[in-house]
Amino acid sequence: MLIRKRGSKELPAISTASLPDIIFILLFFFMVATVMRDTEQKVIVHYPQATELQKLEKKSLVTNIFIGPPNPTYAAKLGDAPRLQLNDTFATKDDLKTFILNERAKLPEALQGKLTVSLKVDKDTKMGIVSEVKSELRRLNALKINYSATPKVK
Repeated sequence: MLIRKRGSKELPAISTASLPDIIFILLFFFMVATVMRDTEQKVIVHYPQATELQKLEKKSLVTNIFIGPPNPTYAAKLGDAPRLQLNDTFATKDDLKTFILNERAKLPEALQGKLTVSLKVDKDTKMGIVSEVKSELRRLNALKINYSATPKVK
């Protein structure tokens, strides 16, 4: 004897009512979690290692100066000598004055004296170019200088 069930064996449709909410949450998450790079690094910087590191608190008061050999795409034109990079362009120490004055002008007047210059220098770079940059910064009264480094592995 065969027992037959009456009715169809179709599965009920999956509700897609919450799909826009899920997509919106994912979009919001990626917008918050994504970090946008503001400058293209045109020099190679292998950071030196250090044991005593401190994290900078106010990143809005920090401006970066990169010093190192040019990337391979620029090395053919510029050679292998260490170069100075300010924002997205190669520069000389004479361009530092304009750069620092522009960075100070972007800040409110009360915070202009708290501008910190972060030197991101390749570990194999000779100290001559770094000393020239530091003396130029001293002349411009940019006395808060930070050296970027990575933690020393024990």
